[in-house]
Amino acid sequence: MPPVDHVRAPAKLTRALRVVGVRPDGYHLLEAEMATIDLTDELEIEEGTHGFEVVDEVAWVLGDGPAGSAQGAVPLGRENLVTRALAAVGRRARVRLRKRVPTGAGLGGGSSDAAAVLRWAGATDPALAAGLGADVPFCVVGGRALVRGIGELVEPLGFEAFTAVLVAPALTVSTPEVYRAWDALGGPTGEHGNDLEPAAVVVEPRLAWWRDLIAAVAGDKPRLAGSGGTWYLEREPQVAAHLVVELQGAVRAEHRQAVVVAAASTVDM
Repeated sequence: MPPVDHVRAPAKLTRALRVVGVRPDGYHLLEAEMATIDLTDELEIEEGTHGFEVVDEVAWVLGDGPAGSAQGAVPLGRENLVTRALAAVGRRARVRLRKRVPTGAGLGGGSSDAAAVLRWAGATDPALAAGLGADVPFCVVGGRALVRGIGELVEPLGFEAFTAVLVAPALTVSTPEVYRAWDALGGPTGEHGNDLEPAAVVVEPRLAWWRDLIAAVAGDKPRLAGSGGTWYLEREPQVAAHLVVELQGAVRAEHRQAVVVAAASTVDM
């Protein structure tokens, strides 16, 4: 049997995002600070055969979502970024994706999966990565970086250790819809350095409920990660652990379901 390669695909956290212009083709130009965190998907890649399987290992906060099929959340056809990445590098392989980064949470899970395939294949060309998605070039490089243009320009920054408490509600926020809402709102400047936060709340108003719950428990407003829908607060590791427990209790008390309430730390790739 051919060997099976195990490749990690860590999530990314967008700590700041400024929209600095719009290209003639409608794509928005941005300046963003992104960092790799230790919430990680894992890909088992067996070259020379074919097939794609997804195993849902996302940590459900209420403890009633056992591991199983994530087919309802992750597309399995040609639109899947893993499949597209394999096609882009001209490789044939069977992939088993252990999914731990929630889908549609703004944490770059699909982009990181595609980037993992590119790294596995030794294909790190930024143009190739950008053809798969705006977050893929950063996910190929990882670490901490300033990301500009439409995501294709990645300037590595020095490692900065931090721990973030993540709350990812069971919501999916469409990035294209958020950018359209940002345009319709007249290009607002968002709090905490994220220009897309006001537009994301317009697109998915339920985000405001989660923001307010987190603020009530933590004592200050959380930040939105990129275009959403994950809220986060940076805390010292011991404080973060206590805050996770408090937030889990608050979510249970409100009989709500969040995909992830967890602490994640930066990774120096």
